[in-house]
Amino acid sequence: MKKIALFGATGKTGNHFLKLALEAGYEVKALVRNPDKLKDKNDKLSVIKGDVLNQEDVETTVKNCDLVVSLFGHVKDSPAYLQTNGTKNIINSMEANQLKKIVSLSGGGLPFPEKDEPKFIDKTIRFIMKVAFSKMLNDAIEHHKVLEKSDLDWVIMRGPRLTDDEKLGEYKIGWVGVNAGTKIARADLADFILKQVENDQFIKQMPFVSY
Repeated sequence: MKKIALFGATGKTGNHFLKLALEAGYEVKALVRNPDKLKDKNDKLSVIKGDVLNQEDVETTVKNCDLVVSLFGHVKDSPAYLQTNGTKNIINSMEANQLKKIVSLSGGGLPFPEKDEPKFIDKTIRFIMKVAFSKMLNDAIEHHKVLEKSDLDWVIMRGPRLTDDEKLGEYKIGWVGVNAGTKIARADLADFILKQVENDQFIKQMPFVSY
């Protein structure tokens, strides 16, 4: 089975993803700043203590893996372009180690005009995000740009409001304004992200996952 380089394993969605990946039998190398936050103990899990903004730490994580799953994001006092600069480091290490595929997580505010058909409510939400969460939105947009400029097979997962509800096992795959709902449990989002490890249907696209 493929070996996954995972960034963001201690986040709420990352924690769900890690558990599902290990249960499915994947080997995972996880870069985390605080290993004590990892609840999962498994002989298929290798933990690297470090920071995605440190190129050497990223290199150690990516080496000998088959693909990258990038689920890290902003926390309190994060640098303005955390996701963009961290993704640049990941791309550098992927190219150096000849990895081709990366699955990244972002929010529904990130536009994908090729497939999105935003309704009035969607446009309103995006306007609010531009005002209230401009730092995260700008970072998401720039992280998309650096992926788009690369030669990698990238997929960016997007979703609406994320909840800690129980996993339903059913969800919709669409685009903003197209077959899209207003929330998704992190457990179900993680399930769809895991499916992208083997599925190449959404390469260079940004599917929107919701109920």
